[in-house]
Amino acid sequence: MSTIRGARERARVEVTAAIKDEARRQLAADGAAKLSLRAVARELGMVSSALYRYFPSRDDLLTALIVDAYDAVGAAAEAARAAAGGSTGPHTARWTEVACAVRGWALSHPHEYALIYGSPVPGYSAPQDTVGPASRVGLVFVALARDAHRTDGLAPPRLGPELRPEAERMAADLAPDLPPATVAALVAAWAQLFGLISFELFGHFHRVVEDREPFFRCASRELARSVGLLDGPHGGNVRGGDV
Repeated sequence: MSTIRGARERARVEVTAAIKDEARRQLAADGAAKLSLRAVARELGMVSSALYRYFPSRDDLLTALIVDAYDAVGAAAEAARAAAGGSTGPHTARWTEVACAVRGWALSHPHEYALIYGSPVPGYSAPQDTVGPASRVGLVFVALARDAHRTDGLAPPRLGPELRPEAERMAADLAPDLPPATVAALVAAWAQLFGLISFELFGHFHRVVEDREPFFRCASRELARSVGLLDGPHGGNVRGGDV
């Protein structure tokens, strides 16, 4: 019985993967709003009722694709942090390598990026299942700030009195071990980073920024500095002439 069960499980994994692959192809061709279980089933030579045993609704399939995309970009960010050297720095360089890994994933998977960071899909409401995967990239940048904070490589930015209550609330929710000024700057930098990527991916830099990789690297370094990350290890600062 275990052999039969194992074969069935492998078959289910293979069919699930095929359904997702075809759904991604349709995303690329027609966009998420036009994703149809019937169309996916037709392309795979399945009857609709068989596909519903894997994904009961379009929203269930969309959620699976969204979770996969968040997990993929999150894994890219985590791998870049691990490959960027120890937690002692240089901290802006480590931040920049993670940012470039996120950008690289986005450029290689534009339709999946658009699914999770583009326009909302009409009629779709993301369930709680997506929250953990969606947090992975942000948590990597929080971890980079923690690495810097532990090794005297963080100089928190100035925090104006009008922002202090909200910064303290965000810090309590997101990273109580970091200064509120750093957490507020992290949220702003995270939003600006994805703004840079989205502008490039969706064509808004056309005839504005031509050499985009060095532009992105320089902008990412400045975002790291806005958070308070120092360029050199153990608080050393080597700003001169690198942007």
